[in-house]
This record gives sequence, C-alpha cells and structure tokens, in this order.
Amino acid sequence: IELSCLLVSRLRAAWLSGKTRPMEYRVAQLEALGRFLDEKQQDILEATTADMRKVRGGQEPGDPTVVQESTPDVVGVLQVTSLDSAFIRKDPYGVVLIIGPWNCPIHLLLVPLIGAIAAGNCVIIKPSEITKNSETLMAEGLPSYLDKDCFAVVTAGVEKTTRLLENKFDYIFFTGRPAVGRIVLTAAAKHLTPVTLELGGKNPCYVSDSCDVQNVARRVAWGRFFNAGQTCVAPNYVLCSVEMQEKLLPALRKVITEFYGPNPRESPDFGRIVGDKQFQRVQALLRSGRVVIGGQTDEKERYIAPTVLVDVQPSDPIMHEEVFGPILPIVIVANMDEAIAFINSRERPLVVYAFSSDDKV
Repeated sequence: IELSCLLVSRLRAAWLSGKTRPMEYRVAQLEALGRFLDEKQQDILEATTADMRKVRGGQEPGDPTVVQESTPDVVGVLQVTSLDSAFIRKDPYGVVLIIGPWNCPIHLLLVPLIGAIAAGNCVIIKPSEITKNSETLMAEGLPSYLDKDCFAVVTAGVEKTTRLLENKFDYIFFTGRPAVGRIVLTAAAKHLTPVTLELGGKNPCYVSDSCDVQNVARRVAWGRFFNAGQTCVAPNYVLCSVEMQEKLLPALRKVITEFYGPNPRESPDFGRIVGDKQFQRVQALLRSGRVVIGGQTDEKERYIAPTVLVDVQPSDPIMHEEVFGPILPIVIVANMDEAIAFINSRERPLVVYAFSSDDKV
C-alpha cells in the first residue's frame, strides 16, 4: 500500500505542476508511444504469441478488418461563472488508472492510454497478470519511452490491484469481466471517482431466412473464432429458424475449413485459450447441446477446435455466461419476433448482430 501511495503521490505532484498540459508535451509523449510500437513490434508479436498463440489471420482475403474500441472521456468539464459571464473549459482529470484485460493485452491497454495522454493526464497502467509475457514487455519496455514523472506501469495480481484501488484516482478506466467491474466500482465509490467500464456480454446474432448464407457463414465464423473466440464483441449465439440452421451448418463447416484448414490445430491462424483455468471453463461448456462441428480438445495445448453446437436450450450453461472461447451455439426460434423477445428477456448485450436481405428485418 505504501509503495502504491508513493507512486500515486509522485504522479499527482507532476500533474499539479502542469507538466502534462502543454500541447507540445502531449504530442511528444504520443510520438514516443509510437516509437515504442514501431521498435518493439517483433517483441509484441512474440509476447502475444507466447501468451495465447495470438495471430493476425482468419479474416476473409481482401476484406478490411475494423476493430472498434471506445476510449475514455478523460477530459473533465470545468464551469466558471461570474456575475456577468459564464464559460465552459475542458480540462484533463488528473491522475488516471487504466486496468487492461488479457484477451487483447497490448491493444486494449494502449488505446485508452492514447486518449489519456492526448487529454493531458498523468497515467498509471496495470496490464493483466494472466498474460505474463505481454505484462513483462509493457513493464520493462514502456517506461523507457514515456516520461517517468507522469506515467508508470504497475504489475500486480488480484491482491495488489485491490490495494492499488484504495488510492484516490481522478479517473479509472477498466476493461474486463463484470464481476471485477463491480469491485472497481466499489473502490471508486469511496472517492467518488469517475469510472469507465468496458465489460463483456452475451452477444446475440439473429440470422433471418432472407439472407446470403455464405456471406453470413464467413462473417459469423470470423467473428466467433478470431483469437480463439476470446473477444468481447464476438457473437455468443445464433438465433435462427430450423430451415436456416440446415443451410447454415454446411456453410459454416466449409468456411471453417477454408479459414483454418482440415485440422485447425495445425493452422498458424488459430489461437489457443489463454490459461488452464479458462480452458477448463470453456471445455465444460461443450456439454451444452450437441456438437455438430469441431468439439476436439487438447488440454496440454489449451486447444479447443472451432465448434458449433445445436439442440441448445435456453437453460443450458453456455447460454448463461459469456463464452470467450471458440464455441458457437445455435438456438432455434420461429421468427424475428420470437428472436427479439428472446433477446429482450435477457441481460442487455454488448453487441447485437442481425443478418437479412430485408430492410424491415
């Protein structure tokens, strides 16, 4: 606790000095971050590969890949009022804490950092302890590029992170599981600290009877199996009619082979589950419904094949937690209205996908 207090106090002193406010300073720090990414590119690839065999393949040839991630609103609003005038000035918050996830251990840590630097804040970043190689790279590499008076990297597990959260921050940006998000909110509430939470959710994918089945199969397979399914915006389950399921299954089987070959385990474009605990959790979800594509596993490699399940019931375990693995369950609905009712009866999702050739759908 004492070490984290000293660190926060040091950054707060730098913040109060006004060092981070000039435009030239902020541009210089962003340029330094750019140099880190350029000069450490190979190290980043090696670290993410070692952590989870993270790869960049799997997308359709020639198709652009768009990844949208939000950045924290790390600029406060200061309203100044006198007897005869009022104006609003946008102002940085101060000392910001950014806690990153393991599934995209570089990208989802640096994107909010860019926003925080651009706004003129001092920042402490906490990489995920689960992806050890990426954590080490950030802790050992990044500080030599950024101003140590204003930016720091903290490596910590659950216990040390809990202690870190006892400090007063001016803004906290957290990406991760809802359960941990509640812990962050509780800690932030003690100091009334503004918080941005980027959490997961059960993302439904409705496929209507009027659609291009091959197109749907390619996009759904890419979204579900990219990064071995460990992506917060991946489709978690498909809702479609029996007739569409019969068309979609052979299309998915064909596309999976096209993306990853006849044996995805040997494909350089297919990743692995990040850790043993996560592997066992995802493997247990295979007991829901019936496997019609894939289903093979290898605990030693933490490999789970691209898998599609049918005969899935709304009460099955896979329908009650975020999958975060390469498993796609299909749930049968009679029509669009039934799909909408199904989605609305559950927690609000992070993303909803809909495929149809009909504008009304």
